[in-house]
Amino acid sequence: MSDSILSPNVERTAGGNAQAASTTTRWLVNQRRLAPLLFLAPGALMFIIYVIAPIAQSIWVSFYEWDGIGAKTFIGLANYVELLDDEAFYVSLKNNVIWLVMYMLAVPAGLLMAIFLNQTITGIRIYKSLFFFPFVISQIVVGLIFSWFYAPNFGLFTQLLSFLGFGDVAVLADETYVTYGIIIAGLWPQIAYCMILYLTGLNNVSPDQIEAARLDGAKGWKMLWYVIIPQLRPATFIAVVVTVIGALRSFDLVSIMTDGGPWGSSRVLSFYMYEQALSEYGFRMGYGASIAVVLFAIMMVFISIFIVRMLKDEREGY
Repeated sequence: MSDSILSPNVERTAGGNAQAASTTTRWLVNQRRLAPLLFLAPGALMFIIYVIAPIAQSIWVSFYEWDGIGAKTFIGLANYVELLDDEAFYVSLKNNVIWLVMYMLAVPAGLLMAIFLNQTITGIRIYKSLFFFPFVISQIVVGLIFSWFYAPNFGLFTQLLSFLGFGDVAVLADETYVTYGIIIAGLWPQIAYCMILYLTGLNNVSPDQIEAARLDGAKGWKMLWYVIIPQLRPATFIAVVVTVIGALRSFDLVSIMTDGGPWGSSRVLSFYMYEQALSEYGFRMGYGASIAVVLFAIMMVFISIFIVRMLKDEREGY
């Protein structure tokens, strides 16, 4: 009798516990799904407001003739058509290509410096600080230092040329050399940045693989090429992407060292965009935005190639 009376209660209790357990499980599952989204939401919101929205607005403005204050006039692709006949645009584009090619020297140079500094010898921290110094100073300061370095009258570079028996070369006043002189100034802190990335990567290199390679007789360049560099792929990816972005947005050094001169020969796309949109020569917001869109498209091509390559390497197990 008692069993028949208690059994429904026991069943109801068991059913309630099962339902509560199911509810708790669903809550935990939903919580695990929502937690990453909640953590990502603030960053994603900031990215949309300060990156995606300005990009979209620049593309939108590029279809208008606008001085930044008055009414906008829709002109379609007229700004882009004008770019095709703009000689200054082609000079800026050519200089950006030169920047891009020469700036890539920062990646191998940073790797070699990192390998040199990745040693346990007396005073190595002092050397690391000296090599790290260019990265922490402002690009404005770098530009001023190299402007004095190239100064025709008292610059160290001029004194060095005179000591070696060469004539004076006004680097920043010569259309042939000015772009290369500015790029060398930009390489100084960029190499330091790549060095920092590779120093961090070298700390994560597997000692077991190095020891196994030594047992197999690998050393020197073979050790570097086949064992160390493959393990530095993440650092190399970041170094290349940051270097490409730095080469394409090289505005500050050009502005400080030459202001685009002589005769506009050192312009790059970012500086030409500023001249057209914001300087006393321009206030053509639509035309400046069209230059910015072209620069953004070039940048996205390179970054997309690197991302696709990185994903391919990850699938192949590197």
